[in-house]
Amino acid sequence: MAKARTIFVCQQCGNQQPRWVGKCPDCGAWDSFVEQTVAPAVPASKSRSVAAGVRPLPITEVAVEGFERLPVQGEEFTRVLGGGLVPGSLVLIGGDPGIGKTTLLSQVGAQFARDTAPVLYISAEESTQQLKLRVERLGMLHERLLVYSETNLDTIVNAISDLKPGLVIVDSVQTVYVEDVSSAAGSVSQVREVALRLLRVAKDTGTPIFLVGHVTKEGTIAGPRVLEHIVDVVLYLEGDRFHQYRMLRGVKNRFGSTDEVGVFSMTQHGLEEVLNPSQVFLAERSAGTPGSTVAVTMEGTRPILVEVQALTAHTQNPQPRRTANGFDPNRLTMLIAVLSKRVGLPLFNQDIYVNIVGGLRITEPSVDLAVATAIASSFRNQRVDPDLVLVGEIGLSGELRSIGQLERRLVEASKLGFKRALFPTPSGPPRVTGLQLDGVRSVGDAIRSALLGQPRPDGDDD
Repeated sequence: MAKARTIFVCQQCGNQQPRWVGKCPDCGAWDSFVEQTVAPAVPASKSRSVAAGVRPLPITEVAVEGFERLPVQGEEFTRVLGGGLVPGSLVLIGGDPGIGKTTLLSQVGAQFARDTAPVLYISAEESTQQLKLRVERLGMLHERLLVYSETNLDTIVNAISDLKPGLVIVDSVQTVYVEDVSSAAGSVSQVREVALRLLRVAKDTGTPIFLVGHVTKEGTIAGPRVLEHIVDVVLYLEGDRFHQYRMLRGVKNRFGSTDEVGVFSMTQHGLEEVLNPSQVFLAERSAGTPGSTVAVTMEGTRPILVEVQALTAHTQNPQPRRTANGFDPNRLTMLIAVLSKRVGLPLFNQDIYVNIVGGLRITEPSVDLAVATAIASSFRNQRVDPDLVLVGEIGLSGELRSIGQLERRLVEASKLGFKRALFPTPSGPPRVTGLQLDGVRSVGDAIRSALLGQPRPDGDDD
């Protein structure tokens, strides 16, 4: 009879080694290997045959009648999901502790229970009393919202089978365990097995399931990366705990587009939708102040206008600071090099700080021109035209490169009252009314066109 063997599994990526090692050869994590016992596989007595009445079908014969997305709370959440909740889907929501994951799902579950079907909320971390207090504070108590404090997956699956809810919420996947797996809850083996079994429950019953996932200090969902491959949809709730705005970002969606963003505001009554985020992010804009520009970024299919702030300060430190909040620090370093080499700005003795107002994190390169212009504006202490928006990617030669969906971006800017736009000439002239459209070829030309007047004495902000 075969004996059980011992292996070591990385808790970050799932890599397996026959002996303990200090650094994972796959993901590079230190001290992440945990000893686990693997039971020998039991050979099947005979191969499984195709069940009676089930056979491979031509795709043209697959029936899709009656397939409809289920409505969920609000336009923002619906947009990120791709138009609604797909029956039988497994959705993973991650985010920092205290960012509002439980609050969001409590609101979604309560409204779904009120409008559509009963909801089973599995609270594996909190007691049912704690969950009721939260839902009561949100003012969304409903008798069809069923709460259950349990961590054993077999018990949870039995409850789903008995109650047959229209929606299941599991908070969180790292605290649920399977008795068949010997490792502790939250380990690679447990998280993988829990996700696989819940995926099978969702597909067999047609019940959509939400999973709440913890994140690591690097900002990724804790546990093996295979967890994100198992589920159908992966959403991240982002934002600063000390700011009121939260962004729900879709990074994987088998039923819709990715990189969609829903914007919410955290209030005492829970998360409220922000239907016009551009107007909100620009509400407190320091228009006319050196170092302030406006960029138009695309989050999925939605154009969002954001204020970009930059501050330069002379320093005696041989290694000046380059700090970015909401912007890629490596890209900031590249833009500073371009401004020094191609535009002639002596930034070698300047501490440079860049901030994307509102807590939004921007990853697309179309905001390069706004960031570079804000830095030049602060360094020269010259204002930028407050009615100007800037859009463009900057290359290493200082040239402006074309970007996608330019016309949609500028239409949004025109709606918000902006009068002028600088954009890369290679993108071609967009057809937008109400805007003065100025095409530019280089970052130097753009800065000369954007800055107003002569440099002012330091400290003059009038």
